Amino acid sequence: MDGERPANVDGERPANVGDERPANERDERPTNVDDERPANVGDERPTNVDDERPANLRGGWPANERNERRTNARGGRPADVDGGRDEPLIVVDGANVVGSVPDGWWRDRRGAATRLRDALAARDAAALPPPLLGAVTLVVEGAARGVPPVAGVHVEDAPRSGDDHIVALVADNVGHRPVVVVTADRELRERVRELGASIVSPGELRASIPYGGRRDSI
Repeated sequence: MDGERPANVDGERPANVGDERPANERDERPTNVDDERPANVGDERPTNVDDERPANLRGGWPANERNERRTNARGGRPADVDGGRDEPLIVVDGANVVGSVPDGWWRDRRGAATRLRDALAARDAAALPPPLLGAVTLVVEGAARGVPPVAGVHVEDAPRSGDDHIVALVADNVGHRPVVVVTADRELRERVRELGASIVSPGELRASIPYGGRRDSI
């Protein structure tokens, strides 16, 4: 009987008994077990989480307007036109106000915008209702572009949509100053109201300045 034991009797266990699992299961943990999270879990936030707004809203401006507005204004932004950061800003929708007077403006859009600019420059502060007291910016678009600014009226050429440019202008200012938009465009009124701007109709503006369309006095 001394020689009848199998060769492995001294250890009594078969060679693989020390770990009864098959060789390919002896360490069931994945190689990244020291950190049980998948590699991208270290920071579960998406890469833009510091600012959850879409990229084109982070600066308050649509992407196609954010930089162009600052470079397309003829004559820059004179201090006596743009006013201080606390002075109310009056944004005039040039196309809408000009279009409210059927005087043939469509035959000379730039000329019509120029007449409106001049009427705004000639405004009498003592005769203006409180909502229209402030720094005036006239926004023009399309064929009306190219009207230069004058003392008291800053002019901005909208590179594309006048409405989008006005919305961007409101977004850029409404956080630090009151903003009033002069327009009768229903959709535009809703868009700027959502941002916190107030509304004045073209009729209210025309009643306060020497503008009634094509007139020799303008």
